Amino acid sequence: MAKSMKKLKFEEAMQRLDEIVEAMETGEIGIEDSLAQYEEAMTLAAHCRRTLDAAEQRIQKIQLDAAGQPQAVPFEPQDRPAPENGEE
Repeated sequence: MAKSMKKLKFEEAMQRLDEIVEAMETGEIGIEDSLAQYEEAMTLAAHCRRTLDAAEQRIQKIQLDAAGQPQAVPFEPQDRPAPENGEE
């Protein structure tokens, strides 16, 4: 991967993940390339998770209470919409 993970934007990482999944699903790449791309995908997924976690923390810091004062409100996983069709 040409860019350092720290400089890689979330959208770019997701696009690359999509490319890897598509390449692996076609079955047109060999086992060695599949393993290398799987490793890259896991690194990209971890990067995306860290980016989302950091965004979640920022959102918690900027939420306001009823009096208009900033208040940290923890993000509860049950507040997320339920996955459709068994997706996560």
